[in-house]
Amino acid sequence: MIEIVPVDLPGREYEVRIGEGLLGAAGAHIAPLLSRPRVAVISDSHVAQAHLETLRSGLSAAGISMEALILEPGEATKSWPQLMRCVDWLLDQKVERRDIVVALGGGVIGDLVGFAAAILRRGVRFVQIPTSLLAQVDSSVGGKTGINASQGKNLIGAFHQPSLVLADTSVLDTLARRDFLAGYGEVIKYGMLGDAAFFDWLEENGPLLASGDVAARIKAVRRSVEMKAEIVVRDETEQGDRALLNLGHTFCHALEAATGYSDRLLHGEGVAIGCALAFELSARLGLCAQEEPSRVRAHLRAMGMKTDLGDVDGDLPSAAALLDLMGQDKKVLDGKLRFILARGIGAAFVTSDVPHDAVLGLLQDALAPR
Repeated sequence: MIEIVPVDLPGREYEVRIGEGLLGAAGAHIAPLLSRPRVAVISDSHVAQAHLETLRSGLSAAGISMEALILEPGEATKSWPQLMRCVDWLLDQKVERRDIVVALGGGVIGDLVGFAAAILRRGVRFVQIPTSLLAQVDSSVGGKTGINASQGKNLIGAFHQPSLVLADTSVLDTLARRDFLAGYGEVIKYGMLGDAAFFDWLEENGPLLASGDVAARIKAVRRSVEMKAEIVVRDETEQGDRALLNLGHTFCHALEAATGYSDRLLHGEGVAIGCALAFELSARLGLCAQEEPSRVRAHLRAMGMKTDLGDVDGDLPSAAALLDLMGQDKKVLDGKLRFILARGIGAAFVTSDVPHDAVLGLLQDALAPR
């Protein structure tokens, strides 16, 4: 059974289709979008080895041919050189505005290929086929595309909505446990920011998701996508409510920069640590009871996830240096950091009224040896 979540942006409506076997049936889903039976696919070597031929067969069954560009995996691929490589290749393939570019991969590929599609011929259509849990519940939905800069993560990009998202939950079986749990960091974020009942459900069913339960995975992906779609429709370009989706990300992006966007810290791991820090900061500011950050950390630990700065491999910069990295975040407004804090699980809000000393003290304590 296929679950469908509509993203009802006026004039740019599309569907997120969630279920098993979508990759092998991709041609039937993509064919109605095409003006001619061909697509250009961009993926990375890890994903291509596991899934490219399944996609090729699925497209071929609908009479659609494909050409593919294979990039190196990893966050370093979200860069100017690889963006130029994608655009040059797409031009060599004579991709036209009415054609479809397919992003087959995790968040890195989705962000990069979406940005290439946004700037190619001033905008061509693209389809997201996310192959990681993180990409299925977050980065493939909502139209944020971009690359990293030396100054910080995702600082160069554009809003460019996909024409379709195919979230095949069966591909999650091929993920390493660490990668799956990194994606789970984004899933649990939705419960923390706006749905306490979903957080309750995850506390009970998180182990089922990790062990491969099909129904639980589909339900978790669907609820996460529903929440994101609702927020994106209200605030497509992050002028207000959409910033809630960045719960944990202000801390996360600083940690990613500090670890060189390397495998020392995966994005979803940084989100999990960032959410724990955001709840701890909220408690210190008297916004929520101390039981709330304790509950967040308890569930993350029960799932075997990173919860503290001490869980990051290798040395980290000083608290002051981390705070300086946070100042490069996209959410800075009029020179003030915008934080997503919480009055409790399921009750997040956006604020710029956070004392500098409170954040510095939190980071100093988090870095202290234990």
